[in-house]
Amino acid sequence: MTKKIFIHSFLLGTLVLILCSAIFFGIQYRETLDETYDALKGEAKYAASGMAHGGLEYLKSLEDINRITWIDRDGSVLYDSEYPDLDRNQAEFPEVREAFEIGEGQGIRLSQSGGQSTLYYAFRCADDTVLRLSRPLSRVQAAFHSISPVLWVFVLVFLISGVISFRVANQILKPVNDINLEHLDGYNSYPELRPLIDKLQEQKLTIREQSESREQLRREFSANVSHELKTPLTSISGFAELIREGMCSKDKAREFAGDIQKEAQRMIVLIDDIIKLSRLDEESAPQEWEQVDLYEVAEDVVDSLRSQANDRKIIVLVEGTHESVRGVWQLIHEMIYNLCDNAIKYDHDGGNVNVRIGREEGKVFVTVADDGIGIPKDQQARVFERFYRVDKSHSKKVGGTGLGLSIVKHGAQFHDAEVFLKSKPGEGTEVKIVFG
Repeated sequence: MTKKIFIHSFLLGTLVLILCSAIFFGIQYRETLDETYDALKGEAKYAASGMAHGGLEYLKSLEDINRITWIDRDGSVLYDSEYPDLDRNQAEFPEVREAFEIGEGQGIRLSQSGGQSTLYYAFRCADDTVLRLSRPLSRVQAAFHSISPVLWVFVLVFLISGVISFRVANQILKPVNDINLEHLDGYNSYPELRPLIDKLQEQKLTIREQSESREQLRREFSANVSHELKTPLTSISGFAELIREGMCSKDKAREFAGDIQKEAQRMIVLIDDIIKLSRLDEESAPQEWEQVDLYEVAEDVVDSLRSQANDRKIIVLVEGTHESVRGVWQLIHEMIYNLCDNAIKYDHDGGNVNVRIGREEGKVFVTVADDGIGIPKDQQARVFERFYRVDKSHSKKVGGTGLGLSIVKHGAQFHDAEVFLKSKPGEGTEVKIVFG
């Protein structure tokens, strides 16, 4: 940041210096030209006055640093101090033409005889002839260069500007660099920094709260995982011990083996869901992005849950239109599967589950609605928490890991989608995912 401030302030100073230099030298150059024209004008009038009394001989007697040309009314050259044999008609040149018309004329042009840029001043004499004085522009520039020592002043200012910019940059950032992030309270040295200090304190407080919240969630998560794993492991251990001690018949042993398989499968599903959530937390979910047809996914999900729904005489319908979103097929499939699985589990026997896909206000949505037990309003905000169960006794009866809606929530966040829930006890629940 110090480097940026230094560069910006130094460049600003340099730009101002260049602009001031351009203006200064432009004014000086203009004034030098005006002074040269004034000098030529004074000398021309002086020469015309002398020529009126001494004629051509007077012009020849002048020792002038300027070139003098005497031009007749028809444009022919009567005398030229540098080119005695000059025979070109001079009436075609603008300064001579102006002198004949309005009494005087001036200008800068390339000299046809000398081959260099030259300043000209022409003056009409009393006898209607024109006296023209000229001076090469190089001589004017030489006079202008006499002020070149001023350039050294600008070089010095340039160097001083660099030093000052560097010091100013350091001075500006010194109060910021001196801020102690561990002791922000009571920092009042610079009132201008108060907004920054307030924001740092607010951010520090937010980070602390987020850290405490994450630690609390971690502890709850660890406790829940331990509890969820301990329950089936206890059952498995108990069944295995009974079988090992021979305390059950062969038929009972087969029943216990089935229970062991059931509890083991429950743990596999739980661990699988935990892994899915961990990947979503770390944003390391499968990255195979593609155009996913939500209607086709919903039909595939319903087909896989058809047997489960038929066992309880629940009718599951897929409605709406074929709408596509860009996303990860497997993750979207899991989101819709968990919503439909929950809807079937918490619906009453003979109920209805409707899955609808459509588009509203340019956004694609998928809605899963049931007419089951519903969720009390005071608990609706927590149903997306990990392992949270509204009715633990009912949840134990229907099974599940308590992570389904958490996967839906994190999967929606992964796809920049939003999740909305509407529910009323005894009337059912509707969960809607809107893809941006």
